[in-house]
Amino acid sequence: MAWIVLFVAGLLEVGWAVGLKYTEGFTRLVPSVLTLASMACSVILLGLAVKSLPIGTAYAVWTGIGAVGTALLGIALFDEPATALRLSSIGLIMAGILGLKLVG
Repeated sequence: MAWIVLFVAGLLEVGWAVGLKYTEGFTRLVPSVLTLASMACSVILLGLAVKSLPIGTAYAVWTGIGAVGTALLGIALFDEPATALRLSSIGLIMAGILGLKLVG
């Protein structure tokens, strides 16, 4: 169950990271409120997950999910470059997440 909670926390991290773009420096009310809510929920779920998962593993997986998801959405939503090196680097992060899951 803790891994599912951690995964959802990571997805919420993606949500707030991408949401930052839409807040326009926290000058837009609705995107700002949604981004702040996503931040709070993400950290709360991370806190619940670390009750039964090692903190180092949980934090690395949480940030990894956030990094991969945000990078992929940056490519899809904001026309960021999808170079072979960038995609390979995202793949390496994913491999690290999987490795931590397998040993954690």
